[in-house]
Amino acid sequence: MNRSKRLYVLFGVLLVFCAVTLGVSRYEEHTEKIKNSNEIIMEINSDDVTSLSWECGSEAFAFHKDEIWLYDEDENFPVNEDKIGQLLDNFKSFGVSFMIEDAEDLSQYGLNEPICKIYIGEGEETYEIALGNYSEMDEERYVSIGDGNVYLVKDDPLNSFDIELSEMIRHDKIPEFDFVTEIEFAGSENYKAVYKEDNQVTYSKEDVYFVKEDGKELPLDTENVDRYLEVIRELNLTNYVSYYVTDEELRTYGLDEPELDVTLKYLAAEDEGEEETEETVAFHISREPEEKKRAEEAAKSSASDESPEDTETVEEITAYVRVGESKIIYKLSGLDYEELMDASYNAFRHKKVIWVDFDDISHVEISLEGAEYELTVKEEDKENVWYYQKEEIETDDFRNALNSLSASEFTEEEPAGKEEISLTLQINSDNQPEVQIELYRYDGDNCLAVVDGTSVALVDRSYVVGLIEAVNSIVLN
Repeated sequence: MNRSKRLYVLFGVLLVFCAVTLGVSRYEEHTEKIKNSNEIIMEINSDDVTSLSWECGSEAFAFHKDEIWLYDEDENFPVNEDKIGQLLDNFKSFGVSFMIEDAEDLSQYGLNEPICKIYIGEGEETYEIALGNYSEMDEERYVSIGDGNVYLVKDDPLNSFDIELSEMIRHDKIPEFDFVTEIEFAGSENYKAVYKEDNQVTYSKEDVYFVKEDGKELPLDTENVDRYLEVIRELNLTNYVSYYVTDEELRTYGLDEPELDVTLKYLAAEDEGEEETEETVAFHISREPEEKKRAEEAAKSSASDESPEDTETVEEITAYVRVGESKIIYKLSGLDYEELMDASYNAFRHKKVIWVDFDDISHVEISLEGAEYELTVKEEDKENVWYYQKEEIETDDFRNALNSLSASEFTEEEPAGKEEISLTLQINSDNQPEVQIELYRYDGDNCLAVVDGTSVALVDRSYVVGLIEAVNSIVLN
């Protein structure tokens, strides 16, 4: 190779080396702008914010503040101001862990076409926050705030802003009503249950809810009442079908004339230690009108044995609830609808024929097959000991048989069959010291229970047979 060719080759190598050196130098200069950071890049006081909007995917929402927060597209929309506050809390002290100064290629961070843009108005100033790709290695998201830098943020705002409009609604809240003083039903049921302590009409101190009928106070089973109240407490008021109901819509949902109104009076205190005041909350329940009409017709047809239709399932029920005069209408599950509509007196009354605490019984007189027997109790060493004809007896079977007497169906039908067994119980109670129970043959499956001369229920015959056998095991041994 001659001298001139060698010079050309060496010159070419020199050019390549310079180009590589320049590239490395520029790369090193660029990488020097990438650094770890604990910087707070944004501090926003939510009280000063006047507007908030965002675009995430196909969803776009905008809200503004005019004393209260309003939805731009429909100011009738009940905005959950706590939710607005939660969204803005993302930027109360917006910290980063990594910063890329003067980022040149935003596409590698997903910020050329952000997956979400957030706009926050504060007086005359508007902040724009763009959310880009998620770094799997760092488990953080790339963000820009319009200052030319790219950041990796510690807390991902997308977790808060990737939501639907339904998550921004101010839902009705079911109040905490631990102490309900009154339950009033109107519509398909019409009566009132009132809370009364230290009752003077039953032998059980557990009876605290009563209804009035024909001038008499009738006790309810507290567990049944509490179970019903728990259904109300656990209602899922999120599945709304209208957030600003019109009169026409009320008719559509059958709530212009609800099937059942349930009004609760309860004691509440705004703050701990304050005196409790009586508050009221009402629930209006109804079924979709056409569906209700079909169900009623099917029930009538079934009752008359004219082409009875299949019984529908709870999943096929379409029902709605409204809280007080709220403009929001919620869809009820079929199960909730059935449990709320099951509000008759019979649904709340005691199913047991006798619900006295067995330890409060002091004497039992039994009439069985024309013979009379007496069981007595003496207190010995602070325990009740039972006797029959001066002989100590075991009463577990008798106790269980007595407790098992429960209604399969309530009825006021007068007895027509033979008396199977009757018992008179002496009770340690000033309110009701004596209860008489008579059990009559009704049919092959049931006996009729009469308490203090009044027919109350049909009882499974097997329970009555169990009671007779328990008595015989005591008096025949």
